[in-house]
Amino acid sequence: MVDALVTLVVVVACLGVLGLLAAARVVKQYERGVVFRLGRLRSDIRGPGFTMITPVVDRLYKVNMQIVTMPVPAQEGITRDNVTVRVDAVVYFKVVDPAEALVAVEDYRFAVSQMAQTSLRSIIGKSDLDDLLSNREKLNQGLELMIDSPAVGWGVHIDRVEIKDVSLPETMKRSMARQAEADRERRARVINADAELQASKKLAEAAAQMSDTPSALQLRLLQTVMAVAAEKNSTLVLPIPVELLRFLEKGQQEIPGREAAPAPEQTAQPARPAMPTLTEREPEPHTVDR
Repeated sequence: MVDALVTLVVVVACLGVLGLLAAARVVKQYERGVVFRLGRLRSDIRGPGFTMITPVVDRLYKVNMQIVTMPVPAQEGITRDNVTVRVDAVVYFKVVDPAEALVAVEDYRFAVSQMAQTSLRSIIGKSDLDDLLSNREKLNQGLELMIDSPAVGWGVHIDRVEIKDVSLPETMKRSMARQAEADRERRARVINADAELQASKKLAEAAAQMSDTPSALQLRLLQTVMAVAAEKNSTLVLPIPVELLRFLEKGQQEIPGREAAPAPEQTAQPARPAMPTLTEREPEPHTVDR
C-alpha cells in the first residue's frame, strides 16, 4: 500500500514537472509574446522575460520588434519621359502592434515586400529620369508614404525607404555623356567670351588713356623691349611706330629759332623720247648698182 502511494506521488511529481516545463516560456528583450487561448486572442501581450502559459490550451507566438532591413528587388519600368530604367530600393520597417501583425495579415514580411515592389513601380512611372537621378529625397518620401499607408493596418511602421541604384541603358548613358560634354563646352565658351569682353573693355580704357598722354605709349614700348631683352635673346626687334615719328617731328617744329628746311624743288626734266619699235622705224633706202 505504501509502495503504491509512493509510486503515485512520484508519478504526480513527474507530471507536475513536465507540465511546468511545458508551461514555461522565455521571451527575449527584442520580442513580444502574443497568446492565443483555444484560438482566441488574449489581450495581454507578454513582455520580455520568463512567462507561463496554460499547456495544451494556450499557444504563444513570439513577434520580433527589431527594425527589419528588407531589400526590394530591382524593378524595371518606363519613366514619364519614356526612358526604360531599373531601380532597386531598401525598406526599413518594424512591428509596432504584435497582435495586429499576426491577426490582420498572414505574413507581414511578404506583404510589405510586395507592397514595396508595386509602389516602386508606381513611382517609376510617375517620375522623370532627372528626378530619379537628382531628386531622390523627394521620391523616397513619396515611396515611404505609399508603403506606410496600408502597413499601418497591419501593425507595421515603415521607418525609412531608400532608392539604392538606378540602372540606365548603355545608349542612354552615352547620350547623357554627350549632353554633359556639350554643356561643359558651352559654359567654357561663354566664360571665354566673357573674358574677351572684359579684356576688350580694359584695352579700350587703356587706349583712351594713352591717347590723352602720348608719352605713355613710349613708356609701354620701352617696357615691352625690356621684357623681350630679359629673355637673353640674341636678336632684338625694336618696332618704331608712326606715332613716335610724329612725336619727334612735332617736337622738332616746336624748337625756337629753328626754321624748317625748305623742301628741295624738283626740276622738271625733259622726257626722253621713246625708242621706236621695229615696226615703227622707217625703211632705209637701198641703192642698186648697175
